[in-house]
Amino acid sequence: MKTTARCERRRRFGARGFTLIELLVAIAILAVIAVLSWRGLDQIIRGRTAITNAMEDERVFAQLFDQMRIDARQAASDDEAGGEAAISVSGNTLQIVRHMVLPGAAPRLQVVRYQISTGHVVRYASPPLGNAGELRRALHGSDEGWSGVPLMGGVGAISARLYVPRVGWTTQMDDVQSAIIEGVNNLKVPQLGNAPLPRAVTGLEVSIGATSLARPIKRVFLVGE
Repeated sequence: MKTTARCERRRRFGARGFTLIELLVAIAILAVIAVLSWRGLDQIIRGRTAITNAMEDERVFAQLFDQMRIDARQAASDDEAGGEAAISVSGNTLQIVRHMVLPGAAPRLQVVRYQISTGHVVRYASPPLGNAGELRRALHGSDEGWSGVPLMGGVGAISARLYVPRVGWTTQMDDVQSAIIEGVNNLKVPQLGNAPLPRAVTGLEVSIGATSLARPIKRVFLVGE
């Protein structure tokens, strides 16, 4: 009988619940694990967001610079632009006179402008130009009625430099105009009378400053190549 009573007491004591201290310790351990897990998950989410944003910025930059490269490669000559600069810069505006080929139509010229509008780089493109009068109005008029495509947001500044042979990189349109005048004067020499008017600008450097960038990004394009 005594042995049976002892076993019964042992079973009763062995089946007892956790003490308050044990529960507090368990809760504290679970809280520490939860905090560490939350921090790790938060870092993973932040890292994934940063990678996604970086990939999106890279895609937008690639789209912008690829379009600029195409426009620079298809730039018309200064002679085709009516003796004016086919590529010009003025403040935050880059203007290019380019060839435009439409299916089933004769080649035309088109004027495109890259400008900043409400923090976005917008490419404005004129309709196809059929004669010298339309070209002059497009070069010196407004871009009202032109098609505009936003290419990149968060831009604070856009600047460009032009490469003029025998001058180098410049932002002064006077250097470009002087090169055009020199080329026209050279054509008056009998030995060069049948030569085409050389390009005043053979290179284009574009710099884009954006809020997401620590420093501006620059790209260099060949003109008419």
